Amino acid sequence: MSEVELYPGYVSPLGLGTIPHEDIEKYTGLELLQRIVDRKYPAPSIGARLNYGLVEVSEGRAVFRGVPGERHLNPLGGVHGGWAATLLDSALACAVQTLLARGEAYTTAEFKVNLTRPITPKTGEVVCEGFVVHKGRTLAVSEAKLLDSSGKLLAFGTETCSIFPAEKLKPR
Repeated sequence: MSEVELYPGYVSPLGLGTIPHEDIEKYTGLELLQRIVDRKYPAPSIGARLNYGLVEVSEGRAVFRGVPGERHLNPLGGVHGGWAATLLDSALACAVQTLLARGEAYTTAEFKVNLTRPITPKTGEVVCEGFVVHKGRTLAVSEAKLLDSSGKLLAFGTETCSIFPAEKLKPR
């Protein structure tokens, strides 16, 4: 694996990849994500394609930073809403992952995004912070905000995640 820069100043020394499936049984969701932050796992490939990365986690919370660029533009020259939605989905879902026990997995069941300001390549670095609002045995709900460097709200969202045993992720 070779080093990859996800956005200016954020480098993944182990390149791109996923968490080894067997580690889901060894570590809690928070521990797995902390290993990404600590560069002990490769960065997820979506971050390289969309110029963002996970920078901080704690119990019930996940923070991403990113930089929108020219390759994220819609036909009118603004950053496509899907860029913001994907960044929000990452923060929303990873906030839920921080509360998972060893051997638990999740998937997004539903999410809603509100875009409040235009995003352009001139917006510069953004921060997206997700928090868990509620976690039950099989469902969790989270909320997140996407802010520019001056703290202006660019977008916000909510998400519901389904929680299930990680063994259901194994190929049959």
